[in-house]
Amino acid sequence: MNDSKLLSEVERRELFHYIIANALSVGVACVEPEDIDRINILQASLWAMALAVEELKTSPEAVLVDGNRKSPYCKTSQICCVKGDFEHLAIAAASIVAKTVRDDIMTYFESIYPGYGFASNFGYPTIEHREMLRKLGPCPIHRKTFNGVKQFFQTDLFDK
Repeated sequence: MNDSKLLSEVERRELFHYIIANALSVGVACVEPEDIDRINILQASLWAMALAVEELKTSPEAVLVDGNRKSPYCKTSQICCVKGDFEHLAIAAASIVAKTVRDDIMTYFESIYPGYGFASNFGYPTIEHREMLRKLGPCPIHRKTFNGVKQFFQTDLFDK
């Protein structure tokens, strides 16, 4: 197991199934786009982490946090670990689970909002995605404050 960004999609999915089958417990949580716009992506990530901890079937003594910021929303003791996915199996596993679930959610959204390429760009504002955003306009899952997307909400592109 390693940093999820260094794994292929096939490797990540295989490890995801291994983690789900063998972990004592796995917690997953999502934060809605409007909440991310309201509190910012960092706070939303910290909030989602706390919600995921609450989903665990077992109560951990402490939570390893990948990064240098503890979640103000999490009641469990936290230990910050910069570049933790390289040093801690639990953080690497959490990253793999998070990215796999995110990819699955974006693939699902592609079926609801076809044309944006969510199943291939997983929500990142690629050139293709930006072009489709110009053509189709925003859909409910677009985050209005995200760099690379917010300018589409701040211009008259959709009036043309």
